[in-house]
Amino acid sequence: MENKILGLHHITAIASDAQRNYDFYTKTLGLRMVKKTVNFDDPQTYHFYFGDEAGTPGSILTFFPWINVRPGKDGAGMATEIGYSVPKDSLDFWKDRFEEKNVQHYQISEQFGERKLPFQDPDGLKLSLIETLHHDDRKGYGTSEVKDNVAIKGFHNVTLSLNNNAATADVLTEVFGYKKLKSEGNLTRYKTDTVENASIVDLLELPDLPRGNNAAGTNHHVAFRVKDEETLMAMREKVIQKGLQITEKINRDYFYSLYFREPGGVLFEIATDNPGFATDETVEELGTNLQLPDRYKGAREQIEKVLPELKQ
Repeated sequence: MENKILGLHHITAIASDAQRNYDFYTKTLGLRMVKKTVNFDDPQTYHFYFGDEAGTPGSILTFFPWINVRPGKDGAGMATEIGYSVPKDSLDFWKDRFEEKNVQHYQISEQFGERKLPFQDPDGLKLSLIETLHHDDRKGYGTSEVKDNVAIKGFHNVTLSLNNNAATADVLTEVFGYKKLKSEGNLTRYKTDTVENASIVDLLELPDLPRGNNAAGTNHHVAFRVKDEETLMAMREKVIQKGLQITEKINRDYFYSLYFREPGGVLFEIATDNPGFATDETVEELGTNLQLPDRYKGAREQIEKVLPELKQ
């Protein structure tokens, strides 16, 4: 396991309306808001983190809800679908719930032998709920409407759309330690054996797919998980040895991270488990108060005036 990726850490996407985004992920999907903070580079914009009760790596979907941002468009060089793991025999519940809540969804289908229910969030972000072949013993965040027996457990997989898979697959296998599992048509599945869950990356090869437009309803980047800063910096050396440009270590308050763009165009992040989300709030308090990075704490009053009101 030394100097290997421990599956997915988080995925970050773009939304156009903070309240609508919050309502969908907490009320419709039943996820917990783990952290309410601001964009490090744009403190007039929220940064929401949704996940399980404790904000476990591998369960975290984050959003930059930029007010009035234009709709985006998926394309080559982007993460184009997020797969969540749900309990066996729960898809009928979710299909009925999506119909009741007028959520855009499609028919239950099968991929790599697993039943899946594709759907879209209010901005058109593509997601799926998947009854995984392996036993997923993670505990979902149950709510009054989404009980434990149907609750979302965390990520299962992420799909990257590429004009050519080869160079991206090389990064996954030679740098990150993933292994090729199998293919269905132009979709190839890669998995790491370092963790049981949130361990899969699917590469969708579409040679003629044009580049996308990264705005509302699209994914901004995919973050992969490492244990600590020592492993993070060892991974940095591996990326450099592959001839790729990568950032210096960045402190994101709840994890340390590096960013690089893999050869197919997808923005990758490598993020640490430490220190975690229960640093400025207890686990019980997670997501209840606006938390600001140190650099913006002195400007709290001004920032709170600019941010849209959020009813939780």
